[in-house]
Amino acid sequence: MFQRVNRLLIDLPQVEYGDANAASAVQELLGGKFGEMSTLNNYMYQSFNFRGKKKLKPFYDLVASITAEEFGHVELVATTINLLGKDTTFSGNPNLAPMMNAKNMRNTQSFIASAQTALPVDSMGKPWNGEYVFSSGNLVLDLLHNFFLECGARTHKMRVYEMTDHPTAREMIGYLLVRGGTHVVAYAKALEMATGVDVTRMLPIPSLDNHVFDHARKYEERGYGNVLFTWNYVGDYQDINKIWKGPHPLTNAPLIVEEGTPKGAKMPDLDELPEEFAPGIGPEEFQMIAKRLMFNM
Repeated sequence: MFQRVNRLLIDLPQVEYGDANAASAVQELLGGKFGEMSTLNNYMYQSFNFRGKKKLKPFYDLVASITAEEFGHVELVATTINLLGKDTTFSGNPNLAPMMNAKNMRNTQSFIASAQTALPVDSMGKPWNGEYVFSSGNLVLDLLHNFFLECGARTHKMRVYEMTDHPTAREMIGYLLVRGGTHVVAYAKALEMATGVDVTRMLPIPSLDNHVFDHARKYEERGYGNVLFTWNYVGDYQDINKIWKGPHPLTNAPLIVEEGTPKGAKMPDLDELPEEFAPGIGPEEFQMIAKRLMFNM
């Protein structure tokens, strides 16, 4: 089972202006074939379906712990998409067409169907689907797929980074470039442990050097690329230290396994959008709900 913590993985900068078209591009990192919905569901179902957990526990622990992190990645990208909608419409009399700007945006559907929020779709609005999930039951084949998936995801993140200069989008992407690169190395080390083959000789596919990205460099300098978390506080997934050990293949920094979760950051409180009828509850309704809640206590 999973435990939920009401924290975001990192602090996102305060949004001074929105960019609906940037939000559309970022959607690819959520619901695209190589988006966070894919990494989450690939690893989640592989961990659910894992055979021989006792004999192959380090590999199970690795996939299971990364699964938990991917939930946080989905949340982080979705939150970024929500924040990028700031002030792209305005509150006012419906007859003034306060959402007139929406018809000129790349993803007009997001204004109509979801009140400028995130959905499991790609940058063109195509829904994410379960056919993107690969769970073969063969350990080495699944690990090789995961390695390839993380490399593809990294490529897409680099391209979206270059598509937008919005500081909120770039902060999120910079962080995920570091963490995704960590997962590339983790699956490469797992494959070497299982087969004896050093797949890092295939790198860069793409390059794992994050120092060329301004918004990723600080996370590398803080050591975010050298640590894997267990996402558990009772020692259930500690055996990832049998795989995640030794020096980082690019930086030579020591690889570290930390029990538990990252500290995280405060979760943003998304503003109401009266022009979108979201959440659709006005001051009078709030008061009535508060009275009913107090009555039922």
